[in-house]
Amino acid sequence: MFKDDARVLQKMAPLLKRVLIVDTNQAAMRMLSELMRSVCQAQFSSANTAQQGLMAAQINNPQLIFVEQATGALDAAAFTRALRRSDLACRQAPVIVITAETTASTIIAARDAGAHEFLRKPYTIKDLLRRLEAVTLHQRDWVEAVGYIGPDRRRFNSGDYKGPRKRKSDARATPDQARMLQALKIVRAAALAVDSDPMQVRRALAAQAAELQKIGVATGNIKLCEAAGGLARVVAPDVPLQLVTLRPFVDALASFLPKEETVAAA
Repeated sequence: MFKDDARVLQKMAPLLKRVLIVDTNQAAMRMLSELMRSVCQAQFSSANTAQQGLMAAQINNPQLIFVEQATGALDAAAFTRALRRSDLACRQAPVIVITAETTASTIIAARDAGAHEFLRKPYTIKDLLRRLEAVTLHQRDWVEAVGYIGPDRRRFNSGDYKGPRKRKSDARATPDQARMLQALKIVRAAALAVDSDPMQVRRALAAQAAELQKIGVATGNIKLCEAAGGLARVVAPDVPLQLVTLRPFVDALASFLPKEETVAAA
């Protein structure tokens, strides 16, 4: 059945060794497990509720998570959001939401919660393989912000998307410039939430500081490296997180924003 896909399956295999399935329907869970066993040799764990799913994720550290959207029984978006905001080792693991509910609101909720892919029921083995390939071989940039935590939403449910980009900044920016712009925007927004969500603000700012330092090195921008390094120091775990302390470093990084972005934020 998979002769033509043998090379692809071989590449995916190291990223499919531990799989978690969260579903209230035992029959559907067994069917998916059987399909997955025809694709890879994995250690499977399962759960019937969101809470059990998070506990299983903590114990088994899955590389891939399937979660069913079952109205009134299991909220896939809520589960995914809780996973992303947790401190679990697998918080960035790909999440594939499975559901027969293909409304726009369901799809958007899954995407905005941080899901990687959306698999509509009933699905075929080819549909499953397409999603597996997307989350293993076509990985997307990770976005660590405050309002959103997950893979880049511009590539949701598309894996190897090659169509037009929708953001104006994408059209005129180099990859480094686009990454820098996104990181700077996250820094600016995260600082405003320091009192309401300090844990995620610290995590988001630390991630963006590291990203901006990488970009500074790649582009030879010493000033950007220095500004990002300053932010990294004040968001270290042992440093009290306060807006008054953050402000000078956030303002220093804001100076690297394009003029139109600075004006828009005023």
